[in-house]
Amino acid sequence: MKKLYFTVMLLSVAYISNAQTLSYNNIGVLFSTENINGTARYNAMSGAFGALGGDLSSIETNPAGAAVFIKSEFAVSLNIRNTETTSSFYGTSELTDNDYTNLSQAGGVFVFNTNRNSDWSNLALGFNYSIANDFKGLWLASGNSGFAPISDIYDPTVVYGNSDGQYFENFTDGRNNKYTFTIASQYQDNLYVGASINTYDLEHYQSALIEEYNNDGSGNTYDVSQIQELLTYGDGYSFSIGFISKPSENIRFGLAYQSPVWYNLSEEFVEYDVNIFENNVSTETDFSGVNGYDYELRTPSKLTGSFAYIFDKQGLISIDYIYKNYSNIEINSPGFSVENTAFNTDLESTGQLRIGTEWRFDDISIRGGYHMEKSPYKNALGSDDTDGFSLGAGYKFRGGKLDFAYQKSTNTSSHDFYPQHNFDNRDNPSNQINTTNLDFDTSKFTATLVLSI
Repeated sequence: MKKLYFTVMLLSVAYISNAQTLSYNNIGVLFSTENINGTARYNAMSGAFGALGGDLSSIETNPAGAAVFIKSEFAVSLNIRNTETTSSFYGTSELTDNDYTNLSQAGGVFVFNTNRNSDWSNLALGFNYSIANDFKGLWLASGNSGFAPISDIYDPTVVYGNSDGQYFENFTDGRNNKYTFTIASQYQDNLYVGASINTYDLEHYQSALIEEYNNDGSGNTYDVSQIQELLTYGDGYSFSIGFISKPSENIRFGLAYQSPVWYNLSEEFVEYDVNIFENNVSTETDFSGVNGYDYELRTPSKLTGSFAYIFDKQGLISIDYIYKNYSNIEINSPGFSVENTAFNTDLESTGQLRIGTEWRFDDISIRGGYHMEKSPYKNALGSDDTDGFSLGAGYKFRGGKLDFAYQKSTNTSSHDFYPQHNFDNRDNPSNQINTTNLDFDTSKFTATLVLSI
């Protein structure tokens, strides 16, 4: 029995390996995603600024927007994000509620008036920092699949085939910081042109815990607890070009292209704390050591088309449509042919729609917006698409503005804690273990102080 016990323990370690932390497929999507996370005015209009400009966050969508500024301006933004995650696993639901606070945006633009006899005017130099993606999160899940996946998959002589339940915990931290350096200018009275160099500083940490409580039906227990940790960090760069056309005083068209982001990444993976208790008297712990690897990741490019209608000085309506082909994600390092094939097989192109409006009443502005982004996974459910709305207001005072925004978005997802088990049982679906279903409800409040010179 002692020999069998240690055999099971070693097989357990091998079985769970790479079963909990993110796959390269998911990492590619995660690091290719840039959220609506800017100034309060930008957020309140759901980021629909590609044909408008005149906002520091808008130059990340379309660098030509920097030339719309009439005078130099500085802005800093603070946001508070609340995420409620509801997990469902075999009829058991768990609700996790977390709050996070970030300095989400800071930057400035300097406007220089050129020679009045030149067709080019209002040369603008801008810099903006923002959080392209905030990875902070925590959710829990529990339930009873009725199976003892670790006990019954390798050795039919193992008798601990009854499940008392499973418990999962997924913790993530880190963020993807984006730094945008922009130059833009106005040509005559109806065309704005801009270009940007974007750099990225990325760090993503994930800690995934899985626990199983099994028994043999005769009072003997077999419990497993394991934690896997994955740390990915590195930097990247991209470039953007954009145009805004003003065919009349009321109509604006925008077109912008952002190149792929080329990342140089390093990862460190550890697996430890495999504890097996037999009637609470035997315990064994194993540690994998740190396993590291370096690789290069290329994200998809992004194309944004925009339209805006200006109602003189009373208000405006703006629409952006963003196109991305996630199947173009690629790891440009040896040994990743399978992963690159999976990008092409499992992912597809997506569209993101952003609609925003703003209405002015003397020194007060009222704003609203709607956004929708399709999931890049080919087998995704309709509920996996992200959609939401935004509201906001601003007050203009001498020398600056104070803006506020509220955003709300929802989407669903799933997490498979037993992918290897499900793969091995693909010919016997009755033995497959369901994924954990996740519902995300995210709210974000942003406040921005703008100072003009």
